[in-house]
Amino acid sequence: MNIIAFLGSPRKDGNTELLLREAIKGIEDSRSTVQTFNLNLMKISPCQNCGGCDETGICTTEDEMVQIYDAIRTADRIILASPIFFFGLSAQTKIMIDRCQAFWCEKYLLKKPIPEGKYGRKGLLLLAGGMKKELGTECSDATAKAFFRTISVPEHKTLSFTGIDAKGAILKHPTALKDAYEAGKELVKV
Repeated sequence: MNIIAFLGSPRKDGNTELLLREAIKGIEDSRSTVQTFNLNLMKISPCQNCGGCDETGICTTEDEMVQIYDAIRTADRIILASPIFFFGLSAQTKIMIDRCQAFWCEKYLLKKPIPEGKYGRKGLLLLAGGMKKELGTECSDATAKAFFRTISVPEHKTLSFTGIDAKGAILKHPTALKDAYEAGKELVKV
């Protein structure tokens, strides 16, 4: 099974990364491996809405997003991990999602969705944010849902933790790390 993960947090060893590590540990304990993309360290330009992908489904901008396109195309499971900033996904996460416009064109204009593959395609969304209201989770999940559907991932589970702001605060949450671990194990079940 081919599993990829996107870390969208700019904060090294922050709450989002700690959640992702636990989910990956659950996957690895199930005898699978995960390829992780640290979006903050990658050189990815924003979508220019140039229309270059309209007729081909291929983005005309050449940067490190090429690695991500290939990984998404062949993935069976996809994890998206982001902090919640101003009720939305981080800029690092959103820039990658916006560049998936090429997949949107391929699926909806050219009628060539990514094939389901041997195991089907499933997703996991991990969110952590300082606000206590659920609005940040709802807005972030809506964007993630559009991303997952565009890349032909028909279902995803969302784990979100609000009121988690200071670096390492997730470690004090009574169930967050265990929940992320279990979500990772669940993700790779066939």
